[in-house]
Amino acid sequence: MNQLFSLPTALCLPASDIEVLIQGRTVAALPKMFLRSGQRFALYPLDTSANLLSLEQYYRADFLPSAQTAIKQVNSETVSIKAWAKCELCQILDKTKPLDVLSQLTIWKPEAFEAIIQKQQNIFLAYLRVYHLPQPYQVPANSNIQDKIGKFVSLSNISGSEAKSVLSDRIFIQRKSQLEKLEPPLNPEWEELQSALAQLAMSNPAAQQLENDIKIFLGWSGELLTQSSNTELTWIKTIAALGNRSIEQDEGKNNYQAGTDFENIARRSLDFLGFKVEDAYKGGAGGLDLFCSQPYSLVCECKAGKSIPDRAVEELDRLGKRHLKENYLQAMRLIIGPGKPTKNLKESAEISKISIINVMTLQKLVEFKAKYPGAINLVELQHYLKPGQIDYKIDEYIEKVEREIKLRSQIIKTVKELSEQDNESSQATPQCFTVTEIRAHYNAKHNPKHTDETVREFVLELSSPLTGYLGRERGSDWKSDRFYYLRDLPL
Repeated sequence: MNQLFSLPTALCLPASDIEVLIQGRTVAALPKMFLRSGQRFALYPLDTSANLLSLEQYYRADFLPSAQTAIKQVNSETVSIKAWAKCELCQILDKTKPLDVLSQLTIWKPEAFEAIIQKQQNIFLAYLRVYHLPQPYQVPANSNIQDKIGKFVSLSNISGSEAKSVLSDRIFIQRKSQLEKLEPPLNPEWEELQSALAQLAMSNPAAQQLENDIKIFLGWSGELLTQSSNTELTWIKTIAALGNRSIEQDEGKNNYQAGTDFENIARRSLDFLGFKVEDAYKGGAGGLDLFCSQPYSLVCECKAGKSIPDRAVEELDRLGKRHLKENYLQAMRLIIGPGKPTKNLKESAEISKISIINVMTLQKLVEFKAKYPGAINLVELQHYLKPGQIDYKIDEYIEKVEREIKLRSQIIKTVKELSEQDNESSQATPQCFTVTEIRAHYNAKHNPKHTDETVREFVLELSSPLTGYLGRERGSDWKSDRFYYLRDLPL
């Protein structure tokens, strides 16, 4: 499967068309000739979208911004070839086909299909299984190649493999079947939301994660791309380092910058975890280091140094009461520091009902949030914020949530195993199973055992549009609801 092979030819397509294939948003291309099934070729991007129409006339409005961005990224001196494709089917369509439905299932306007038919009588619609190349290949741009859109050109020294397909087998089969049968999209509203988020996602990590989740739900992506792989989140690995730096730089003198850096990274961490950090109480002389107002009041003191001094509890109590007055006693109270708390500090914290955690524990929480964006429940976490040093309590909470995630991963795997056991699993229609069937298969292999009611809660959660690990076909009641596999939950 992963064996390298030569790709001596490339199909020239508009850069925006290739980008949408790589994104998994469509499985179709518009060559200017009939392609035979099994034919393999690289995908060569060109800097023009079409010879017939403008971008606005050619592409659907919801894809137009992405098309314009893709065209701008094409270099006039070199061409970057990122993917190759295998033709799984090629159809010849004419004006008798419902071009409006074909438009809904692809990225092109009905007017674009009409213009193609007017020029060449038919539309060649190729179903392409797309794969990433082991690494992008840079080839010199050729100005004489622009008239080759939809046609083949020769290449040299480009190799591909089937190691990294854009879509899984199951998702590709489902998408191919839907397009063959010209079945209208099931979730047009979600597609519109994804398109609206696409531009915002370029500069907003939160929007990027939501857009990716929607693409997975729509079947445009076969893998979960965790936030921890996002370059925007490399700061997470520096949380403990900044705390430790403050230890190393504490040589009997106050290191203001080290303390400020530590406070800033703690502020960013709490914000990332989902707390609403109020700027009105910002640190400095006479100010609170950190105050969070939502989902509950949390007062934090950040202490850099080799040890957390005994006066940290007294300072937090004094400043908290000054700024929050009677509301201070109802707030959760936390001291974060890289140093080891003294015995007296631990005792004072117990009396004043203040929690103490090491900066490495804070980093663990943030890393866990990055891996599983919805896993940290701050209201539930509140029950673990006990008085005294509580690093072990936070570890208990993370381990508890990890067990819950593992259980859900096993439920998904159970549905997948049931699908693979079925002889019809290679067909386009997904194999569906009742809660009872899923529970029986799960209980045969795992402990502890679960009831139908418990498994029903899990599969409903996992088939939600905001999770999209399973699909659901509604029955007359919950016992006749049926569920099918969509994607794994990697641990």
